[in-house]
Amino acid sequence: MQSEVTILVGKKPLMSYVLACLLSLQQGQNVVVKARGRAIGRAVDVVQVLKNRFVKELKIQDVKLGSEQLTGQDGRTVNVSTIEIKVTQ
Repeated sequence: MQSEVTILVGKKPLMSYVLACLLSLQQGQNVVVKARGRAIGRAVDVVQVLKNRFVKELKIQDVKLGSEQLTGQDGRTVNVSTIEIKVTQ
């Protein structure tokens, strides 16, 4: 079984996440791109740039959608959307 690496997408530039995924894929690892909230769009962009520009044979194995309950600074409970995209070569 291949090892699996998780890339958490946040506020860094898009290409830094693409590079991290690319390096992991070249080492023969499966990659899970995870994001929540406003970073979900960037996570999708990371996978699309990776697939369209760098790894033409990239396979999207699984996409999981969900939500997490977080406590805000004011003490209120907030639901935040999450996404996990598993890709392999």
